[in-house]
Amino acid sequence: MATATLTIDLNALAENWRALDAASNSGVETAAVVKANGYGLGAGRVARVLAQAGARRFFVAVAEEAAAVREALGPGPEICVFSGHMSGDTDMIHDLHLTPMLNSIDQMLRHVEALPGHPFGVQLDTGMNRLGMEPAEWAALRDIALAQNIRLIMSHLACADEPDHPMNTYQQRVFVEMTEGCNVPRSLSATGGILLGPDYHFDVTRPGIGMYGGLPFEQAKPVAHIALPVIQIREVEPGETVGYGNTWTATAPARIATVAAGYADGIHRAMGPKTSLYAGETPCPIRGRISMDLIGVDVTHLDEDPKELSLLNHVQTVDVLADNAGTIGYEILTSLGARYRRRYTSS
Repeated sequence: MATATLTIDLNALAENWRALDAASNSGVETAAVVKANGYGLGAGRVARVLAQAGARRFFVAVAEEAAAVREALGPGPEICVFSGHMSGDTDMIHDLHLTPMLNSIDQMLRHVEALPGHPFGVQLDTGMNRLGMEPAEWAALRDIALAQNIRLIMSHLACADEPDHPMNTYQQRVFVEMTEGCNVPRSLSATGGILLGPDYHFDVTRPGIGMYGGLPFEQAKPVAHIALPVIQIREVEPGETVGYGNTWTATAPARIATVAAGYADGIHRAMGPKTSLYAGETPCPIRGRISMDLIGVDVTHLDEDPKELSLLNHVQTVDVLADNAGTIGYEILTSLGARYRRRYTSS
């Protein structure tokens, strides 16, 4: 079967990071989040380009993700692990020179006993109730932590995509209260927090989705592009149906192209009714259900039979597709399957 192509624009990625770096307050370090295999785009390639752009601190979700990043970056840049120091992580944290963001008393004990003197960070819970030490826990450990090789104190905003949400000011205030007088670099903001303004920037910002072309960074340049090859085009007569379940019936003569991709490639079935593929600037609506490997597309109105059609582009962005599927841009990017032929460009 012909293979769909996922094109990653590395220049756009670097420009988005630079723009978010410029949006961060003067003197603030701009890091980069490359978890989930660089948001589905290839952690090693992504990290290398961002390092060339100026990033010197990177974040991954779990220690295992750091291997590809360290291999790409070499020994210099710092790689922080959001999940902290989990049981079984000690050798990897030591060998790859990782900085775990410790989330609990148990993780602190594990880290200082297994790797005394090894750098670490601390994650605080300021109200999201997901990861991090709660205020009482941090109060009990604070003096001990500050006497060790602590590199960063961070927390995470729950509602940064909604600038007027009261949770933002609440978490910012709690973070200040928990970290005042620590004399350690602090980090509260991912992409949304950067856009909230200087009060949220502290010492280190850590953009993620905005670098990859997603909201809430509206000025982001598209990074990922998907082209789907046409396998076959057929004439469909009025009254005939397309795809599983007979969900679309032709009311007039139509030409239906079958393209090589489907939900096994991260193209969610739910996006089908609202989504088109594109021949240049011309939208071509999906007809019938998105199946595992194939999608039917109406090309009746085109002057020429296309060899491929575009799903993800400058018009139909990750967030448009996400809205069509009832999800978020993060899920669209990180769901992109392994079957794509990946092509890296520097446009």
